[in-house]
Amino acid sequence: MIIGVPKEIKNNEFRVAMTASGVHELVGQGHTVLLERRAGVGSSISDDEYAVAGARLVDTAAEAWNGADMVIKVKEPIAAEYQYFREGLVLFTYLHLAAEPELTRALMDSGVTAIAYETVQDGRALPLLAPMSEVAGRLSVQVGAQCMTAPAGGKGMLLGGVPGVRPAKVVVLGAGVSGTNAAAMALGAGADVTILDININRLRELDAIYQGRLKTVASNAMEIERSLVDADLVIGSVLIPGAKAPKLVSNQLVAKMKPGSVLVDIAVDQGGCFEDTRPTTHENPTFKVHNSIFYCVANMPGAVPNTSTYALTNVTLRYAVTLANKGVEAALAGDPALRAGLSTFGGRLTNAAVGAVHGIDVVDPSKEAALG
Repeated sequence: MIIGVPKEIKNNEFRVAMTASGVHELVGQGHTVLLERRAGVGSSISDDEYAVAGARLVDTAAEAWNGADMVIKVKEPIAAEYQYFREGLVLFTYLHLAAEPELTRALMDSGVTAIAYETVQDGRALPLLAPMSEVAGRLSVQVGAQCMTAPAGGKGMLLGGVPGVRPAKVVVLGAGVSGTNAAAMALGAGADVTILDININRLRELDAIYQGRLKTVASNAMEIERSLVDADLVIGSVLIPGAKAPKLVSNQLVAKMKPGSVLVDIAVDQGGCFEDTRPTTHENPTFKVHNSIFYCVANMPGAVPNTSTYALTNVTLRYAVTLANKGVEAALAGDPALRAGLSTFGGRLTNAAVGAVHGIDVVDPSKEAALG
């Protein structure tokens, strides 16, 4: 199979979909990798490293897209890349289609077979989303702490305080992978941390792990309000696989929060869990709502591309090799986890959560006839 790896062109996106070691693995199994020149520079991986690994370097994105049977990316394609869509092309990347109606329609109209990293599901686990959730969770506390400083417009608080001065109060909404990592980082910095979730068993696990140092609260509208009105930093990290994130924090609630408080929405890719969330970029990451600061960068892990690229390839490579070795239909038929990631096939939508959001009929990819 011929695999294309184009350079990411989303604003301030420095990750690349494949490391040199990933290229080496695919080439070693008899496949060709077309990699756009300088695609890895933002992640500190040179063209020479890719060439030594066996990649065929191409000069333009068009060559990487048009010459490939399967294109592997990091972020969802933007409008400038829709021109490369065609029937028979396999696209393997993050898609977040619940928040992307135009992209959903473009993929269906062109007949692209699109497999979304974020909905590949092994049991209850989301193995291709997990590493970026880990990065985003840990990074959310770093950027939140920066936003709390006076030069950034915050109230001028140090996250962990100092002896004799109270630490910041951090509230994490959602105890999944990103929320758990955010809580760990905030605790490590000395903050006063509360995490909310509807899963009581998960809260029990966290209470046991942290031996009571992490405050756990069963999530509901009243408890969210009680926690947020006293918070200095809020991390929104709720997730419904494939679907839009629930709106847990209203504009009215933000109006009640402390002046200078900071809200970081990790769920922005899926529409965000704050009512006033709108995607921002690393160039202009924040905006104000009432007297609070919102940080809603839609590709947070892109700020640490070296770490993110290696973490991503660690989990995507196995599936990429399966798709390349077996072909897409055999790979999907033989792997329920990979099949769960299928979003569009033959002009049809296959993800029920996306279909519900956009009002589009779907076919069930678990039925062999749907892939015929």
